[in-house]
Formats: sequence, structure tokens, C-alpha cells
Amino acid sequence: MEQREVLVVLFDGVQALDVTGPVEVFSGAGQAVPGAYRIRTAALDGSPVRTTSGLTLVPDTTLAAAGPPHTLLVPGGQGTRTPDPRLVDWLRDNAHRARRKVSVCSGALLLAEAGLLDGRRATTHWMLCDTLAERFPAVRVEADPIYVRDGDLATSAGVTAGIDLALALVEEDLGRDLALAIARHLVVFLRRPGNQKQFSAQLAVQTAQRRPLRDVQQWITEHPAADLSVDALAARAGLSPRHFARAFRDEVGMTPGRYVDRVRLEAARRRLEDTADGIAQVARHCGYGTPEAMRRAFLRALAASPAEYRRRFQPAPAGH
Repeated sequence: MEQREVLVVLFDGVQALDVTGPVEVFSGAGQAVPGAYRIRTAALDGSPVRTTSGLTLVPDTTLAAAGPPHTLLVPGGQGTRTPDPRLVDWLRDNAHRARRKVSVCSGALLLAEAGLLDGRRATTHWMLCDTLAERFPAVRVEADPIYVRDGDLATSAGVTAGIDLALALVEEDLGRDLALAIARHLVVFLRRPGNQKQFSAQLAVQTAQRRPLRDVQQWITEHPAADLSVDALAARAGLSPRHFARAFRDEVGMTPGRYVDRVRLEAARRRLEDTADGIAQVARHCGYGTPEAMRRAFLRALAASPAEYRRRFQPAPAGH
């Protein structure tokens, strides 16, 4: 069996979970299938590095002494904002020797700085997607997915998305059954697909400044099956429908209808993940009216039917 070396790049200001999350996945696979992976860490001069949370990590070797790995993993962290030019130079000169290049969170900024993302599809933490696109216009930034695969390049969103991506790579290398076993051991889902949204409907938009509009936002979240037409919401806010629609769009950043669509989709996703309710019951509870209406919404937003979504994300029953 081929042994795949995973080389993790360390630097001062690295995010600890960006390192340890994927390492735990690959380590678990290596324990289940002895010899499947060899994990090494490397820093520019081999000295201990300080993570953003204050932990100290001791690398196995220097980057100069590290041989060509199968998988090169570049984590994120505050240290990616003003990186050591020597690190960028090393990536530019050596990353092509790896069969897979992987970044977690803001590690994509390091790959982009080294020119490795030019003309490629990539993602990063949602708070940094605009920065990545503005600083590196040659990169085809995709802001929504939790990870993006483009040939031998894989980039992921914030922190825990690195675990999702590592599980996907293990599944690619060693099969779904092993990846599933690791996911269960780590008590995470196997696996959120790459096109899963990075954040909730509430985080994806602004919170209205005026209290009546904020109250309406909260009402929508708590009552997805209610009458959420513009007329009904405007009455709840004490505004005319026209005034309400304009104010909501200005303060929230999207129309009331689009916001309602997002909240209902998220409510349905959570119910499919967390309950055994039937598809028709979920559709009624979340305001879709019919299963077909919910199915169309899921296909449009997630490229998966509600039934397929449930198969992917509902935890396995206890003892299985």
C-alpha cells in the first residue's frame, strides 16, 4: 500500500484547530490502516511556533529539509495576514512537488500570495472571501462552499471545514467506510458536501438597525410556517407594505421574500438533521406547504433533494 505523506506547514500565528483538526482525521486513518499516512510538520527554521490561541507547536523538521509530500497542508491563522516572505517563496518554489495542495481557512491567502491559486477555483473563511478576491483578482473565489476541489488543489472555509475536507480526502484515498468510522469517532458528520453553505441565514445577512425590523427578523426565524407575506410582516412592523419592503431591503441587505426563503431552508435543514419527521411534515412545519415546493427549494439552493440531504447529514442511530 502506498504511504501518503501529509506535510503540515507551521508558522507563528497559525490557527491551532486548522492544524489539529485535519491531523486527527489523517492520524485516525493511519491508525485504522497502518502505513496509510505519515504526518509531518515543518516550519521555516524548525523552531517552535506560537498559535493564535497561545499554544506552542514543535515542528518535526524544517521546510528546507522536508521532502516532496503527497499532500501539502497549509493552515490559516493571523500569521497569514502578513506572512514571512520566505514562507511565500518556499510555497512558490516547492508546492508544485506535492501531489495535492490543501489549505484550511486563511491558508488560501498564503497559496494565493505564492501565485498557486491564479486561474483556479478556491474558497476561504467567509469573512475573508472579499479580501481574497480583491487582493488576488486572478483567483476564482467561491464564497459559499465549505470547501472547493479544483484538480490537485483543495481549499476550505473556516476551521471545522478543514475536518470536512480531510474526511473527503480520506474517503477518496481509502473509501467511505473508513472515513465514516473516523467521522463517528470524532463525533462529526460524514460528510458535508463541498457546496454546503458556510453559515446560517442569520449570519449571512445584516441585522436591521430599527427595532421593529429586528423584531420581524426574529419573528420570521421563530415562525417559519406563519404567513410571512410582505403585507403580514409589514403589519407586524407597523409600516405600510411599500415602506416595510424598502426599509427591510436597505437595512438587511435583501428583500423580505429572499430572507424568508433562507430562513425556511435553514429550518428545514435543521429539522431533517435533528428529527425523524417525514418529508411532508417537515415541509408543513417550515412553511413550504407541499413537499414538492420544499424539494424545489432544496434542489435550487443545495443541489440535493430533502431525502438526499437527510441521508447525508442525519447522524447514524446510536450503536451503529
